[in-house]
Amino acid sequence: MAKPDGRRIFWIGWVIMTIGIGGYLAAGLFMKSAASNPLLSPARSMFLPGKTSHGHYQIELACESCHESPFGGREALQEACERCHGQELKNAVDKHPRSKFTDPRNADLLEKLDALLCVTCHVEHRPEITGTLGVTLAGDFCFHCHQDIAKDRPSHEGMAFNTCNAAGCHKFHDNRALYEDFLAKHLDEPALLARRRLPARNFREVAAAFPGYPADRFPLKAQTAPDAPAELMTSKETVGDWLATAHARSGVNCSGCHQVENEGAKAWVRRPDHKACAACHGPEAKGFLAGKHGMRLAEGLPPMTPGRARRPMHAKARDAQLSCTSCHSAHRFDTKKAAVEACTGCHRDGHTAAYERSPHHALWKKELAGELPPGSGVSCASCHLPRDEYRAPDLDAKRVLVQHNQSDNLRPSEKMIRPVCMSCHGLGFSTDALADAKLVQDNFLGQPRARVKSLEMVARRAKVVEAKRQARKP
Repeated sequence: MAKPDGRRIFWIGWVIMTIGIGGYLAAGLFMKSAASNPLLSPARSMFLPGKTSHGHYQIELACESCHESPFGGREALQEACERCHGQELKNAVDKHPRSKFTDPRNADLLEKLDALLCVTCHVEHRPEITGTLGVTLAGDFCFHCHQDIAKDRPSHEGMAFNTCNAAGCHKFHDNRALYEDFLAKHLDEPALLARRRLPARNFREVAAAFPGYPADRFPLKAQTAPDAPAELMTSKETVGDWLATAHARSGVNCSGCHQVENEGAKAWVRRPDHKACAACHGPEAKGFLAGKHGMRLAEGLPPMTPGRARRPMHAKARDAQLSCTSCHSAHRFDTKKAAVEACTGCHRDGHTAAYERSPHHALWKKELAGELPPGSGVSCASCHLPRDEYRAPDLDAKRVLVQHNQSDNLRPSEKMIRPVCMSCHGLGFSTDALADAKLVQDNFLGQPRARVKSLEMVARRAKVVEAKRQARKP
């Protein structure tokens, strides 16, 4: 009997191994489910051309989120950018919209900066050139179009080329708290306003007026007994938790969250996900999916966990999967716990650690103790999940929503001024405080050391304009 050919066995084994590895890598690259598959996701990660930015690292393996067409080029990427960020730019009244650069009068500016495309300024997978806010341009990009600004604004004479984007000055997209007329309107405001209060949440008061509100399922009448199947009622504590909630007082029984339509039959879901919450809390769920807590779910990926975060997190929370109930709990729906304890239970950065020493936390404790009226305390959520008061087009009353996209006002920090800081503080103090990086890190324990001169410049300009107006009088 002939001996096996060792060389032949080696090459057969090598071919089998190569095919296996190649198949594994191909599956990781081309299968859409690879991003959410724990076995295939390591293969897909091998194809990343570079480290992603802080804004996109959570969904970096969901390549199709940005690269919607394999041969679409920059235009296809632009569509993906606008799909996620387009509404945010509209809300911000974008100071550099596409229309500004398609205007024939500004055609020459495109030669200096092709601002028609997001990827001109924000290139992914290039960590070596990625700076603040994910910008991948040199710091003088404003100067190329505004080098003659001192001719129109003498107050800008002698300013360095990279000061345009300094704290409290101009922002490329969102200047809602920084434009001149707004600054002029809020000159000489005190550091602390006379009335310091957040608007009260009013979902129950306006819910019945919502078009299409499922009043047959949630009649806005207090529930006194659970309607779950008897075999599932295993805990009196759970029932007690539910009975003490606004859900029970507003007509939401167990079936409201746990029972779903499934091919004509009603199936009982033991652990409802964010989709159950979205049935009533659509805007809040939409915000959650747009922010860093829920953006992975929006792309069909497994939930975010603190262990995946790039910021310091507590080791004990490493594997906690983020969903609505991560912060609100499954049956208590405790908004007070969600406002502080849920945050500090995961986050371990210096800003969070300093909160308990801050004057904001002192106010929060007084509100919880009943020493201050509701809305007077300042929790983590007061700033990072702010309450938006608006008049919906299909409602006669104002509605107060909690913005669950905690990224919405995070960067640049000036986006926090109008919806958050100015609920209690004057514009000047708010701008100075956010410009002081050390004060922000210390969670506003102390007074601002920074001094933003924007309001002073506006005040001086207003005096000059008024003097010229008076001089023109007969």
